[in-house]
Amino acid sequence: MTYLLALGLAFTLGLHLLTALLAGLRYRRPAPPEAPPLLLPITLIRPVCGLDPFDAETLASSFGLDYPAYEVIFCAAHEDDPAVQLVRELIAAHPGTEARLLIGEDRITANPKLNNLQKSIAAARHDWLAMADSNLLLPRTYLRDLVAAWQEDTGLVSAPPAGIRPENLWGAVECAFLNTCQARWQLAADAVGLGFAQGKTLFWRRDILIRGGGLEALGRNMAEDVAATKFIREQGLRVRLPRTLFAQPIGQRTASTIWQRQLRWSKVRRDGFVLLFAAEILQGPLLPLALSLALWLTGALPGWVPAMLPLLWYGTEWLLARVAGWPSGARDLLAFVIRDAMLPALWVVTWRSRNFDWRGTKMVPSEHPL
Repeated sequence: MTYLLALGLAFTLGLHLLTALLAGLRYRRPAPPEAPPLLLPITLIRPVCGLDPFDAETLASSFGLDYPAYEVIFCAAHEDDPAVQLVRELIAAHPGTEARLLIGEDRITANPKLNNLQKSIAAARHDWLAMADSNLLLPRTYLRDLVAAWQEDTGLVSAPPAGIRPENLWGAVECAFLNTCQARWQLAADAVGLGFAQGKTLFWRRDILIRGGGLEALGRNMAEDVAATKFIREQGLRVRLPRTLFAQPIGQRTASTIWQRQLRWSKVRRDGFVLLFAAEILQGPLLPLALSLALWLTGALPGWVPAMLPLLWYGTEWLLARVAGWPSGARDLLAFVIRDAMLPALWVVTWRSRNFDWRGTKMVPSEHPL
């Protein structure tokens, strides 16, 4: 029994330390050499739906990118969408960048984002397509970074967002979920050749997308990133991540907003990869702390080990955040703890129901057969 407890402690703590190390090394290694001067032209596609607080800044980052040849296509489902006027103003203010706004919706799936994007595939002038969510803040090197991540066996370059600029405690909790939890796991998975998609950025060639079934195939799961991961792997190709992640300004959040958003993503993971989701209960320091306490009670460990374990656990996360340039102040340490207190409850509640609402659209797994 003692052996099993020790094995469980070593596994959970070791996995935490290893994933943090693999994620942190990406930010410590030197930047790759400059991409070759003859870069293929890219169509940057940005769907909009409503207005978020940072949209003027994030959508404006589509212009003036350090890339020799690219166009921008903004997609809105309806003319009366609040983002339409902002997009038109941004296009007028940046005449040096080739940009268009397309309005309309093709109901090819139950996913409104995919329905909004569909018109851009035929309209795109270039075969390399970079789809970026409206709340992503693009660095000037965004397109170069995507191209630099592409290798011979790549079918898709994708990236989760890195949360920045939280303006209250719950904004810091959002960053804690995004950065040292979700991004840590995704960067570590990519480091060992198991990269998977996240819908904030999807960069691929048109022929790979079409061969997988097009945007309609991305609607086979509740989230397009899950379906994208599956059909890229089915083609014998890999999903890869850029060396470092792209920022998403967070601002203020509420406890309710955080809960609903994380519950939605949790249900998406359950729908797409149920066995991996089942293992998520092992996340966080509660299990290794319980195991270390049990070992202390049996006399197998000195009492200082359980006492020091939270310091090691959260110290590792804090160091990763510092290395990566993510929020890492005292408030963020508290946010780590709040996030980990929420994780078991989110996991349990996720098993109770599979449906959720996304911007007023009810997402139902029965409509997504894969």
